Amino acid sequence: MEFEPKIRTSSTADKTSFAYETARKRWPIIITQAIDDVYRTTGQTDDAAKREEGKKIINDLATLKYEVQHDRALTPIPDDGVSDVATYNQILESLGKPTWLNVSWLFSECYLYRRISTSFALSTHWKNYDIFARQKIKTFRSSRPAVLELAARYKDLITQLRSHTGETSEEADKLLFTEMCEICLWGNATDLSLLTSLSYEDIQKLQGSEARKKSEANILVNDLEEVYKQLVEAKKAGKKERVVDIVLDNAGFELYVDLILAGYLLTAGLATRVTLHAKSIPWFVSDVLPGDFGALLNALAAPVPFFETATEEEELQDKTPEKLSDKEKEELSFLFQEWSILHAEGKLGLRANRFWTGPGSFWRLVDPNADEQTKELAEDLRRSELVVFKGDLNYRKLVGDGEWDPTTPFTEAIGPLGPGSGINVLALRTCKADVVVGLPKGVDEELRAREGGGGDSGARKWAWNGKYAVVSFSEGA
Repeated sequence: MEFEPKIRTSSTADKTSFAYETARKRWPIIITQAIDDVYRTTGQTDDAAKREEGKKIINDLATLKYEVQHDRALTPIPDDGVSDVATYNQILESLGKPTWLNVSWLFSECYLYRRISTSFALSTHWKNYDIFARQKIKTFRSSRPAVLELAARYKDLITQLRSHTGETSEEADKLLFTEMCEICLWGNATDLSLLTSLSYEDIQKLQGSEARKKSEANILVNDLEEVYKQLVEAKKAGKKERVVDIVLDNAGFELYVDLILAGYLLTAGLATRVTLHAKSIPWFVSDVLPGDFGALLNALAAPVPFFETATEEEELQDKTPEKLSDKEKEELSFLFQEWSILHAEGKLGLRANRFWTGPGSFWRLVDPNADEQTKELAEDLRRSELVVFKGDLNYRKLVGDGEWDPTTPFTEAIGPLGPGSGINVLALRTCKADVVVGLPKGVDEELRAREGGGGDSGARKWAWNGKYAVVSFSEGA
């Protein structure tokens, strides 16, 4: 496989890796939650045929869970009419007869979700069912304080950006760009203190928030200055079409923050169009599907029923959600109007592509033998000023989940996607897996030596919990 790293990759058999923990503990829980979701939906339908199919899907998922827990061999994915089945099965065949607890982590985890998808794709009544939709909506609803806080800050920020006709200093503009990107970076881990201190007035005085400065200490690599320069130079050059692509990660609050960043880039004139890239099938529990974009806009369009209607759990606990204030409704309405208009004008778009849910690394994006859909995607991304890859999984796919030395330059670790690819790559990633590159010498050793960092165990535990982040850029020219 020419378009995969030649070095060893993370394996579910490695006892010092997060892969080992994931395969043995997290996967069975995820499959169990999927079974519970289908069981619940099956019980709520009056359609006998749909119920019968639901029972079969539950049986398929139970079989998959058994195979994972008992370290059975991975089996070829049944043909569900989508071309990527052949790619998955070819790679599986090339691996010999791997078992769940002794296989490439990246391939097997992608295979897990692709196989789950097949059970639904082969049905009649469940083809477009998202087994993780309930979890994603619940998580977004539970982010209510942060949603409301950021809505208020965003409305003030956008209003002031539009009303400020005088010259602003480049330093102030760069500081605002940094603040917005770093809020987006921390995404679903966003501390409210990062949001409450986002102030247009303070930024104009070059007073970045203390909360951001504190969180910035945990960003081990930060190339945002280089990225800002790239976008500003394109603007100054007078390019009429300046596109920023964002390869999305999680739905819910993180997608909400991604839209905040997209709206800011368009209003600040750092982009003329932003394209969001979603997944085509339910993926790694919380990844964005096109339907999640619609669900989020619907929640903003009708916030009272969304935030004020008690859930089943709240009803059981006799809890009544707090009512939204008129000011909060107005701020959420502002967001809905802003994003709806941008979407209607073609400045904010969303696309799904099967490439993002393929097996292995993203290096295949520039494979000259790739299918036409992938080639078209690659050409689109080459025309972009910047391609932002959000989250841990996208980072792992950029670097092929290889066991790189942590001081390996990011531009080297992303292989054919590095310089010369024509694609300007920015990874915004909070670390939730073993692989990390681009670190200054000695940083990995220092973090391992800290409490809970892994010490002499051989495990890079400091990189497992999202406390630390990397913001890595590679210019494609």
